[in-house]
Amino acid sequence: MSTATATARRYRTPVLVSLVVLLSVAAFTLLSGRAVTSASLDPDNPDRTGAQALRRVLEQQGVDVVVVRSAAAFDEQPLDADTTVLVTSAGQLGGTTTERLRIHLDGATLVVAEPGPSVARALANVEGTPSYLGDGLPAGCDDPLFAGLRIEGLQGTAYPSPQGCFPGDGGFLLAQPDRRLTLLGAPVILTNGAITDADNAAVALRLLGGHDRLVWYVPDPADVAAGDALGVGELVPDWVEPALWLLALVVVGTMFWRGRRLGPLVSEPLPVTVTAIESTQSHGRLYRKSRDRPHAAAVLRDATRGRLAEQLALPHDTDPAALAQVLAARLDRPRPELDALLSPLSPPPTTDRDLVELATRLTALEREVRRP
Repeated sequence: MSTATATARRYRTPVLVSLVVLLSVAAFTLLSGRAVTSASLDPDNPDRTGAQALRRVLEQQGVDVVVVRSAAAFDEQPLDADTTVLVTSAGQLGGTTTERLRIHLDGATLVVAEPGPSVARALANVEGTPSYLGDGLPAGCDDPLFAGLRIEGLQGTAYPSPQGCFPGDGGFLLAQPDRRLTLLGAPVILTNGAITDADNAAVALRLLGGHDRLVWYVPDPADVAAGDALGVGELVPDWVEPALWLLALVVVGTMFWRGRRLGPLVSEPLPVTVTAIESTQSHGRLYRKSRDRPHAAAVLRDATRGRLAEQLALPHDTDPAALAQVLAARLDRPRPELDALLSPLSPPPTTDRDLVELATRLTALEREVRRP
């Protein structure tokens, strides 16, 4: 092996790892540049999960859509009873920013797209329940804005509420805890990919186009105060923690049950070396003790056929009949005699004397073939 080849093999793995890291960094840099416009329900995102289509339709209907992306920018917006505030990416709201949102509403109508547990508790003191929309969910309410309409999507979140539309498991997917607050548990109806399904567009436009002005608030995680971030326990159902404890106990129990109990180190002797003749003699003694003459005869015939094929430059798996034909032509002996001697279908010996005679004849045949 040349020095260059050895060096290339030596550094191949580090080079490949470095290339993967560089490509990952480049991909992350490229994608991070699109982070704002690729977020789900973002009003500037043209992908299936974005909501650019809804924003454009609202603007075409004469609604003044103002997009704000930070708590400071939201605080600067003038709000009144003729303004609707839509909050998407509600999972990026912390306790402080949620409280700032409530204080600054000033009578405006607030619509929050699928708020998480902490935000839902802070705004309406409720908790959501996952709910499947199935093939379509009818409004199931008397509200003239949504009566007779039907929404479609995979799943959403239902919130308990004294009034609302589109009933799901344990509440409404469009819950209205009070006159100025709506919790939208089916934000999929706002996305570009689902806005044209069923009556999704009609529900979205009636929900958000009721006033001349819409402030579309996309919270910024940087606005969350130190120590105000959401903990994991707030984002998972109550049954997850005991389930994790139970799983941990099962894992520990399995480790004690199936794990090896390591003791003190012991020395083991090296494996003994057994010569070929000893192995052969041991096999012979076993065959003799078990009186397995057919097996012993088959082993002798198979070994002889292999050695004869090698001596005659034939494949090791040459058919016994073909081998007998070649031997008959080479040794000028009757082929039936050689077939009876070499064929695995020949009658096995019935006594030790017959087995010894077979071994002698096979040995003589090998010597005859080796004879120049």
